[in-house]
Amino acid sequence: MMDKRVSRRSLLAVVAVSGSVAGCAGVTEGDSDPVSSGDPSSSGTLTETEQANSSDSATGVAVTETFTDLSNPWGLAFLPDESGLLVTEQSGQLLLTDPESGDRTPLSGVPEVHAAGQGGLMDVTVHPDFESNDFVYLTYSVAGDGGSTTRVGHGRLDRGQDRLADFEPVYTARPFVESNGHYGSRAVFDSEGYLYVSVGDRQFKNFGPDHVGQSLDDDLGSVLRLHDDGSVPDSNPFLDDSDASNAVFTYGNRNPQGLAIRPETGAVWETEYGERDGDEINVLEAGGNYGWPIADNSCKYGSDEEVGVPHEEREGVVAPVYGWPCGSGGFPPSGTTFYDGDAFTDWRGDLFVAGTAGRSLAHFTVDGREVTEVEPLLADRNQRIRDVTVSPVSGYLYVAVDADSAPIYRIAPDE
Repeated sequence: MMDKRVSRRSLLAVVAVSGSVAGCAGVTEGDSDPVSSGDPSSSGTLTETEQANSSDSATGVAVTETFTDLSNPWGLAFLPDESGLLVTEQSGQLLLTDPESGDRTPLSGVPEVHAAGQGGLMDVTVHPDFESNDFVYLTYSVAGDGGSTTRVGHGRLDRGQDRLADFEPVYTARPFVESNGHYGSRAVFDSEGYLYVSVGDRQFKNFGPDHVGQSLDDDLGSVLRLHDDGSVPDSNPFLDDSDASNAVFTYGNRNPQGLAIRPETGAVWETEYGERDGDEINVLEAGGNYGWPIADNSCKYGSDEEVGVPHEEREGVVAPVYGWPCGSGGFPPSGTTFYDGDAFTDWRGDLFVAGTAGRSLAHFTVDGREVTEVEPLLADRNQRIRDVTVSPVSGYLYVAVDADSAPIYRIAPDE
C-alpha cells in the first residue's frame, strides 16, 4: 500500500515546483528566497469572483482580506489583548493596525534599515511583560563598515504619539558582510524570558567544514540566545569557549526564517531554507550543530550534486524532524507558529509554516517529534506566504503575503 504521507508530499512537490519557477527567476545564484519581483501574477489580491470560487471553504475555513495594499509585509505580532496587530514592511515601515476596523497607523521612531536584496525591516515581537513595559522588538538589516548584518533592538510603544519611543539596538550580529542575502531573521521569547534571534549564513558558497555555518567564532548561520537587554545568558552553551561567540545557541543553520515556541514543551522550533530544496523543520537543542553545509539534504543550485552528506551519515549533527530533500520540489519555509487558540479546537498543537516559493500555508500535526503534513491552506491562491500568527483572543490565524501590493488574510471558522 502506498504511504499516504509520501504520496501527499510528492503531490505538493509538483505544485511547489510549478509555483516557484517564476518566483526564482533572475535571482542571484538561484536563491530560493527571492525578493518580490513585482510580478502582478504573484502579488495581487483575488477578485470577488475568485474569492467566491476559492476552495478554502471546502476545508471548513473562511478566508477574508483584513488588509490590502501592504508593501512586502514581513512580520506580524499581536498586542497581548488583541488591541492591535503590529506589521513590518520590508522597506522599513512599522504599522500598528486594527484588524476589526482596517485602520493602519505608521509608527515613527523606527530605526533606519538597509533595505536591499533580502534585507530591510524584518521581524517584530513583543516583550513577555509588554503590559508593564510596552517593549516592542524588531529585527532588521543595517549597513556599516564591511557591508551589512542583522540587528535586533527594542523601543516602547507610545500609542498616544504613534511612535516607538527610545528605540535602541540591543545586539548586532557579527561580522558585517558584503552580501544582501540570508539575513534570517526571526525573534521569539521563550517561557523563561530568553530572546532567540535567527541569523542567516549570508550566502557564502565555500561548502565544507570551513563554511561560516560551521564556525563558532561568528554569529552567521546560527540561532542566538539573549537576555531581553541583549546580554548573553550565563547558561549559553559556548560561554566557556574563548574562540566562540557566546551568543550562539545553535549553529549549522543556513537561512532560518521561522522560530516558534511549542506550548506543550517550551521547546524552540525553527524552519530554514535549503539550497536547491533541502528545506528543514528543526527542534533546537542547546549547542546543537544542524549540519549546514557538511550534513544536509540540499543539492547545489542547477544540479543534482549533493551539498553535504545526509545527517545520519555524519556524527555530531542534529537531523531535522521534517525536511524536503533534493528532488522533492522543496518548500522554502518562512514564519511559523503553533496553534494554541480556541477557534479551531481540532488544530490545537498543530504547526503552521509559511511557504514563499511553495505558495501556501503548510499545516502539520505534531506528536512528540513526529511531524505529519496534512492539507495546506491558501494553496489555491498561488501567493508567496511570508508569516503567520495566531490572534490571542479570537484564535483566528492571520497570514501575511509577500508582494509589492499585498493582503493580510484572516482565517476563521466557516460558519
